[in-house]
Amino acid sequence: MTAPLLRARGLTKHFPLRGGLLGRTRAWVHAVDGVSFDVNAGETLGIVGESGCGKSTLARLLLRLVDPDAGTVTFEGEDVLRASPSRMKRLRRDLQLVFQDPYASLNPRLPIEDAVAFSLLVHGTPRGEARERARALLGHVGLDPRMHGRRYAHELSGGQRQRVNIARALVLDPRLLVLDEPVSALDKSVQAQVLNLLQDLKAERALTYVLISHDLNVIEYVSDRVLVMYLGEVV
Repeated sequence: MTAPLLRARGLTKHFPLRGGLLGRTRAWVHAVDGVSFDVNAGETLGIVGESGCGKSTLARLLLRLVDPDAGTVTFEGEDVLRASPSRMKRLRRDLQLVFQDPYASLNPRLPIEDAVAFSLLVHGTPRGEARERARALLGHVGLDPRMHGRRYAHELSGGQRQRVNIARALVLDPRLLVLDEPVSALDKSVQAQVLNLLQDLKAERALTYVLISHDLNVIEYVSDRVLVMYLGEVV
């Protein structure tokens, strides 16, 4: 047995509900409450649950976009939550997130070619090389870089925007993608196209997926194993 690629143990995140003139904490929302699971290299773990059960918060905890109140996340045995800022920057090359809203997650002031290249620039890739890699990846996800590369997010359809988000997540050659409701904002026919694209990319690039959805049909279509959440817990 090989060690899991990603391991979560006892992840917990509670958010305060404030009220009154002084803004005092009146109650706590148990968004994620002691969640534990493993993800093996090369598999797709589907996480399913109704809206508000804590799935999106869990996605952000895994990538340290939100700090947990308790628990651990390890990637290849390394403690993600204790990594230094410089180490965390390197870890983000291997851990990427595709957000639920394909429009809100793109910078409206950047042409999509520049949006895909941005992560490369942050990690020190020369501008010319970054743009060439961005163009190549746009083509790989089904967008003609000559036609679409200099367009802005509002000039694209929902399915095209989500393809841009997938390209942006892949541009650093990650090993694990966390996909937070990647097709929920899309029409059914476009959903199928994006899901098939994700399946093809997974096989071509030896990727590992954590795919979050409230749609059981989506989960059934892509998952090797399924984790069910309810009220912040794994059931």
